[in-house]
Amino acid sequence: MDVELRASDDDRHRVVSELQGHTAAGRLTLDEFSDRVGAVWTARTMADLAALTRDLPAPAAPSATDAGLGQHRRELLVVFVVAVLTLFVLGAYMALTR
Repeated sequence: MDVELRASDDDRHRVVSELQGHTAAGRLTLDEFSDRVGAVWTARTMADLAALTRDLPAPAAPSATDAGLGQHRRELLVVFVVAVLTLFVLGAYMALTR
């Protein structure tokens, strides 16, 4: 990557997202986060953006377990919906048979 390339808004959004993650992990204070986000929006080149995250570890790539979480959440949602529908049907049956 040519560091003298002009930074795009997408590049700036990506860096802000990285900074949010580092703040959530406790690597940056809120004041540091605020200062760096201000500098993100005034950065002109990719080198300017890189300087703002140089002292922070690179973001980790999503793991296979993270990808599997979405599938498990969908399965749990299906089970939940089936349980709610079952309760609704049982409630209706009980109401009609009284």
